[in-house]
Amino acid sequence: MAEQRQALPLVIKAGGSLAETGRLARLLSLIAAAKRPVVVVPGGGAFADNVRERQQALGFDDATAHRQAMRAMHQMADVFVTLCDRLRVTDTVEGIGGVLRSGQIPVWVPLPTLDGDASIPADWSITSDGIAARLAELLGGAPLVLLKSVDVDANASAQRLAEAGVIDTAFPGIGARAGLDWRIFGAASDAALAALLAEAPNDAAKS
Repeated sequence: MAEQRQALPLVIKAGGSLAETGRLARLLSLIAAAKRPVVVVPGGGAFADNVRERQQALGFDDATAHRQAMRAMHQMADVFVTLCDRLRVTDTVEGIGGVLRSGQIPVWVPLPTLDGDASIPADWSITSDGIAARLAELLGGAPLVLLKSVDVDANASAQRLAEAGVIDTAFPGIGARAGLDWRIFGAASDAALAALLAEAPNDAAKS
């Protein structure tokens, strides 16, 4: 099991709200300095908010909004790569390995992989939180970090956090079925994140 874990990258979901709090550039800088393999999943941020507004105005269904929200994540990914030149967008699970082998950090956009994926809901009950969990599941149970603008109780369950609106309601089910090792890092956790990213691959496999 340890050998399997060693090969898995750390999945980091970086929410679009980080841009609004002014933390995005610093966090991307920390991620760019990572010594362990990582893959970034961007939140949709304001781009996803635009989808919600269009849905309310035009009345299209949730499945359409779900696809458009995943496209919003791609828009945010394009922003990420302009802020950090070590990041590269990839739209397949297979592409993640190729980007990592090139010495760069993949920013995964989900639409080509998850469009029509029956194992996740096609509505607003899933956001980039649950989508990041689904990627961790697809990667074989990769460790997962959610970067948030708020600090949370480290002992809080996924269900409790979902009920509080900290994570989406699809996340607990995905995390449970995949047996994911996940953590949330809030505004006061930058030092802890830096320490986690500084772990060498062999050390990370033991954590």
